[in-house]
Amino acid sequence: MTSLPPSKLVVLISGSGTTLVNLIEKIRAGELNAQIDLVIGSKANLKGLDRSAEANLPSLVVDPRGFADPAAFSQRIFSAIDQVHADLVCLAGWLHLLQIPARYEGKVLNIHPSLLPEFGGKGMYGLKVHQAVLDHKCTVTGCTVHIVDNAYDNGPIILQRTCPVLATDTPATVAARVFEEEKIAYPEAIRMIQAESRG
Repeated sequence: MTSLPPSKLVVLISGSGTTLVNLIEKIRAGELNAQIDLVIGSKANLKGLDRSAEANLPSLVVDPRGFADPAAFSQRIFSAIDQVHADLVCLAGWLHLLQIPARYEGKVLNIHPSLLPEFGGKGMYGLKVHQAVLDHKCTVTGCTVHIVDNAYDNGPIILQRTCPVLATDTPATVAARVFEEEKIAYPEAIRMIQAESRG
């Protein structure tokens, strides 16, 4: 085990929290030198918030419908992140565009269930992505971890992992196979960022 202090993470969720659970498990297994100091959900009653509570993690709901514009919404999000002095912000099934303040440039990560730039952008999330992969008769798909900028699924790519698409696949079976790659990719990307920032 490393003697370096764990990276302080904030995880942003809009759904069931499967990626959050993966990060929790990797941390508990000693495979990721990090701690989750805050989980932010984009609406109340998310399954992911229940999972956060089960793991005894502090959480907060910031619903974009309560703000006049994306700038005010983003300001509230990053104000909360400031409070815990986060090293990295991990979007984990987060569905809302953020305006990244200069102080967090290069510190906000996202994982997307396709090989960007394919099948990314506004409205492309969840099973919609995997349906598009099948509609385009792709034989390979995968996931992408990237730095977040002020556009959907657009920032510099950190790493990608691939998996096959089978003739018998449905969006759900593709999703399950891609998620197995996501479980490896996200912790690995965080480790890469840690290694770069710590020299």
